[in-house]
Amino acid sequence: MFAAITVAMIRVKTRKFGALRALGCVLAIFCALTWPAHAQQAQVAKSPALAAAPFQYVGAGGCSAPACHGSVRPMTQTRVWQNEYSTWVTQDKHSRAYSVLSGPVAVRMAKILGLPAPNTAPKCLACHAIDAPASERARTFDISDGVSCESCHGPASAWLGPHTTVGWTHQQSLKLGMYDTRDIVLRTERCLECHLGTKNKYVDHEMLAAGHPDLYFELDSFQATMPRHWKQPLEQDAWRDVRDWGTGQAVQFSAEMKYLQGLTQRDAWPEYTQLDCFACHHSLVKTENSWRQQRGYAGHRPGSPPWNPSRYIVFREIARTVDPAVAAKLDDSLAKVETEMSRVAPDRAKVAASASETAGALDDVAQRIATMPYDQAVTLTLMRDISADAGGISMAGERSAEQAAMALNSLFLAYSRNVKMANEADVRSAIAGLYQQLQNPSAYDGFQFAAQMQKVNALLR
Repeated sequence: MFAAITVAMIRVKTRKFGALRALGCVLAIFCALTWPAHAQQAQVAKSPALAAAPFQYVGAGGCSAPACHGSVRPMTQTRVWQNEYSTWVTQDKHSRAYSVLSGPVAVRMAKILGLPAPNTAPKCLACHAIDAPASERARTFDISDGVSCESCHGPASAWLGPHTTVGWTHQQSLKLGMYDTRDIVLRTERCLECHLGTKNKYVDHEMLAAGHPDLYFELDSFQATMPRHWKQPLEQDAWRDVRDWGTGQAVQFSAEMKYLQGLTQRDAWPEYTQLDCFACHHSLVKTENSWRQQRGYAGHRPGSPPWNPSRYIVFREIARTVDPAVAAKLDDSLAKVETEMSRVAPDRAKVAASASETAGALDDVAQRIATMPYDQAVTLTLMRDISADAGGISMAGERSAEQAAMALNSLFLAYSRNVKMANEADVRSAIAGLYQQLQNPSAYDGFQFAAQMQKVNALLR
């Protein structure tokens, strides 16, 4: 009762940096002082009603007090910085995911799609907020928080209070609904729920036509551009970023295959978001200047947009490093997917079977990539192999080139942090040149990008 009264009295709804919300931390401290961890565990074990109750989302305010995660400055004497909420609310675009639904672009999209107000449409809320059912929303929950703490870390009702107690472990929190973002495979899967899609969270071609940005993702690059609110694990691993990159590549491709398999069951087929967007949406030039016509259309009919292989085009290089036999099997499976998806009317059953076969071979590979040793030699080999495939990657289209640029940049940054390169400035400049080729996707030129990739490769030899 005291906790409920306290929450009702102190809830302050604001996003201004100088007035961070404090409700959840008071509740957490009260629970920590009056309900020790062992008592909560015993209560959950003894009470079937409590054990069966769904974990609930309490809202970002539960983490916002200065003594919890709302400190203005990072703390150095604690296990966490304690400014995680402050970083999110002031710097992280995820905190504005709900508010953009009231903007002119979202309103226009909703009108085109025949939706109600976008900030109430389930189709939009699925990724722009925590659109949990009523039974999973605590009294303090506020959907306008957008993509907030619990979007990644899971509903906090059961672990919010006890996780501050002395001796409480991460595993105990996981048992009470916390999502294990420390696990790189699970972390990538959580990101991909919105940055790729699931059965209930997706951006289809209809939404793209209405104005939604296209989806692409690369774990290490996206993590690097986020305002960081986490500490690295205590164990020292100089090549951790390379492991994260490789694991992210594997999980992303596995998720892509499972997502494609699910798309074959939908009414709209084929789903054009799986194809190479810029095969159609590119700048028109004179015939003699068309790099696509100069390249030719081997493997599919001219005018029929090919499958987008970008989520595999770079991953296959690390797959060959891990297990050449498995990589060859993946190549064969993907050839079937690409051949069928590049037809005018792809056969649903054949695509689903090939996608399922590919996904089945990937889960083991992801775990092996996540645990294999990484060092200077492996990282340099990966950079050389990716840049050496300049023709294959560049001719596969803009999205494949984009994945290659992000991969080379991630690997180069990890390498240069550990190894002094005599030509570091030149390599950095050459990789920046790859990004320059991608500034206007519809004007992308495969031959020009290939030439720039070859420059990178020469500098790595």
